[in-house]
Amino acid sequence: MGMVFGKITVETPKFQVIRSTADYEIRQYPPSVAAEVTYDPSQFNGNKDGGFTILANYIGAFGNPQNTKPEKIAMTAPVITTTMAEKIEMTSPVVTKGGGGRVTMQFILPEKYKTAEEAPKAVDERVVIKEEGERKYGVVGFSGVATEGVVAEKVEKLKRDLERDGFKISGEYVLGRYNPPWTLPAFRTNEVMVPVE
Repeated sequence: MGMVFGKITVETPKFQVIRSTADYEIRQYPPSVAAEVTYDPSQFNGNKDGGFTILANYIGAFGNPQNTKPEKIAMTAPVITTTMAEKIEMTSPVVTKGGGGRVTMQFILPEKYKTAEEAPKAVDERVVIKEEGERKYGVVGFSGVATEGVVAEKVEKLKRDLERDGFKISGEYVLGRYNPPWTLPAFRTNEVMVPVE
């Protein structure tokens, strides 16, 4: 019943709050290990959350874990998504807010995994295990359903607030969603996170 009302009972990433204002927080996140999948939503009838099942199968959320150990991996929150407009050869994907394009969905793995090699290898080759270095984000949280329109508004305001306060934005936003889809919208926890230097 708690998940319907937004109770978060899974591991969440540790971070240090560097600055807190009425508009946002600046957070420093330590290195972590993530499982991610990049896909075209058209493969899932336009569903931008189509990668969730692939990642959930990897950790064993729906039954036997689809990894080479096979080891059940605890679910964590938030589920991270980014939308990419295009890929440029020999560089990382260009990340843009909203709109079409490919989607990358990421589960941050439990803190016990310190390197990508320590995490079980996925059976599904679409799942990539990677290490995320230390990173700093401007973060704003909100409840409700994280529609493209709501997210775009939050991102634009956050960027304006960060620039107003002298922060240099170092990339495009990511969206973090902490609750399953059956959580009542008013009790959902979402965050938009903009990387800063």
